[in-house]
Amino acid sequence: MRVAVRVPPELSARVPAEQRGPGLERDAVRLLVSRGTEVTHHGFRELPGLLRAGDVLVVNTSETLPAAVDGAIGHARVVVHFSTRGDDGRWAVELRDPDGRGTTRARAGGPAGTEVSLPGGLRLLLVEPQDRAGGRLWWARPLVDDGGSGPAPAGPGRVLGVMRAHGRPIRYSYTARDQPLSVYQTVFALPSADGAGSAEMPSAARPFTVRMVTELVSRGVQFAPIELHTGVASAEAHEPPYPERFRVPEVSARLIRAARAAGGRVVAVGTTAVRAVESAVDADGAVRAREGWTDLVITPERGVRVVDGLLTGLHEPEASHLLMLEAVAGRAAVERGYAQALHGRYLWHEFGDVHLVLPPEGPHAERCVSNCA
Repeated sequence: MRVAVRVPPELSARVPAEQRGPGLERDAVRLLVSRGTEVTHHGFRELPGLLRAGDVLVVNTSETLPAAVDGAIGHARVVVHFSTRGDDGRWAVELRDPDGRGTTRARAGGPAGTEVSLPGGLRLLLVEPQDRAGGRLWWARPLVDDGGSGPAPAGPGRVLGVMRAHGRPIRYSYTARDQPLSVYQTVFALPSADGAGSAEMPSAARPFTVRMVTELVSRGVQFAPIELHTGVASAEAHEPPYPERFRVPEVSARLIRAARAAGGRVVAVGTTAVRAVESAVDADGAVRAREGWTDLVITPERGVRVVDGLLTGLHEPEASHLLMLEAVAGRAAVERGYAQALHGRYLWHEFGDVHLVLPPEGPHAERCVSNCA
């Protein structure tokens, strides 16, 4: 799907909400609400009044890593964006060129055999593209000198240590300046036992505060934590998402099943939560505990089987995330919502405003999910 709109540069959120004025917090963003083609406008702090007791919010607990690390190929400076750690110890990485303004620009991947020097004595050997198309992301083998007998494989702890000592959050050119890692952590973020995390923030959950979570719980809204470690999703390219590691624990699967049986709505906080939950649906349409890798790409043709609603940021018109949004809400709802977001001067990207998609209400309400006029 391509929404026929152009997002002007001034609607890119350049700094987090709490930096836009004195006394503001993360939740000082706007909330666009779509119920079918009906659109209403709110502040994010009104969210508890828009949900019902018995609803379940599915939240991603993956923490954001300082995944951008300065390196060099020979004498040429590069920036490495670490994306995903493979089961064989390799990392999917994107190499980018510094642009002199504190951000980076895309560069061609590869070729195989290229060696990248990083701080802390770490090196990356590019092996092969992550996909057959030979795109931006390449599998790289991390190496260290083992004291005289040549390079040896570097374990995940060594790579994560270099990130934490020398890395910073991935930043794109529409933002005003570098931000501390804490700005890119959501209130739900938890360290993984193995140190894994997300290359980019699961940003739909960013506006939540402890106060907001407390109010939601007090109103009977429940939370189902899942984990999906997001990879690099460059603003310059809109490929379908690559395989990502996920986990839906038994307690969350059971909570979702119980909510659906009782008539509650399952609302995913972010596209990552949709991908994880829909990857854990069995043949009978029930969510089960599951973990591993998911390559699921949700489109209007595939549809969704469990998720009733979605809280998400505003995405570029070409972004593959809009296919997922159309699968949840229907084309007419997405087009109407985005037209209203532009008209209302909502802000885009990870520090921007958010969009809540809920099922239409009323006895005759129907959700249009494909081929909508």
